[in-house]
Amino acid sequence: MAATAAQCLFLSCRFQSISLSSSSSSRPSATPFKSLSFSANTSFNAFSTGLVPVNVNPIVGGKFRRSDSTVCEAGTGKKADSAAKRARQSEKRRLYNKARKSEVRTRMKKVLEELDALRKKTDAQPDEVVGIEKLIAEAYSVIDKAIQVGTLHKNTGARRKSRLARRKKAVEIHHGWYSPEPTPSVSSV
Repeated sequence: MAATAAQCLFLSCRFQSISLSSSSSSRPSATPFKSLSFSANTSFNAFSTGLVPVNVNPIVGGKFRRSDSTVCEAGTGKKADSAAKRARQSEKRRLYNKARKSEVRTRMKKVLEELDALRKKTDAQPDEVVGIEKLIAEAYSVIDKAIQVGTLHKNTGARRKSRLARRKKAVEIHHGWYSPEPTPSVSSV
């Protein structure tokens, strides 16, 4: 450690980047390293006491640079203002999208539960589908809005709408209210 510290102190180059690594992996709860700033007036004591364990790469851009002695020291770990703003925006979007996705799932669940109840009914009438069609229309609207604002991908929205339509058609076929027409076979010419 002292040899590395002495090398770091007497290097005659300026560093663009310094990587930190800890040689003792026995302590899993060790405190993380702080970000580094650069100074020409830090003494050798910081390195000899083990406060800043570093592996220094003095090569910058593939070449050694000769200038005054530069020594690294621990600096503050404050985020840049732009990074903090980006984090705030991301959190706001995450909550907004979470609410939209939750609404989509809730609407779909209501439709699917109503369709299951209608399928299990033995004396169901065709006009009972009208109420379910209103729920389906509301679910489609919520899905389309989620696609429009970018919460859902358009293919995901299409797949979910298709799932509702297929389930409705399956219930109609089950009760005999809808019978699919046979597809005409294509004759070879």
